[in-house]
Amino acid sequence: MTQTPESLSVSPGDRVTINCKASSSASNGVAWYQQKSGQAPKLLIYSASTRPSGIPDRFSGSGSGTDFTFTISRVEADDAGDYYCQQGWSSPLTVIQTSTKTSLF
Repeated sequence: MTQTPESLSVSPGDRVTINCKASSSASNGVAWYQQKSGQAPKLLIYSASTRPSGIPDRFSGSGSGTDFTFTISRVEADDAGDYYCQQGWSSPLTVIQTSTKTSLF
C-alpha cells in the first residue's frame, strides 16, 4: 500500500484528501485507521466506504480496485495524528501492516 501525501499541515475547517494505491486489486476494499501517539489505531472506514458506528460523517472513503481515497470534509484540531490504509480490516487493530502513512498536523 502506498499513500500520498506523506504529511499535511491543515487548519480547522479544511478539507483533507488522502490517496492510497494498492499493489494488487483489493477485492474487499481498504480500511482507514487513525493513530495518535501512544494509542491504539482507531478504525474510521472499512470496506472502502463504510463508517463504523460512532464515526462522524465528516470522515468518508471511496474507491475500488487499486485506487482509494479518504476524505475529512471539515478538519478539527483533534484529527491530528497518523492515518493508514490497509487491505482488509479488524477492530481493534494491534499491528499496522503497511509501511506508509500520512501524518496530519
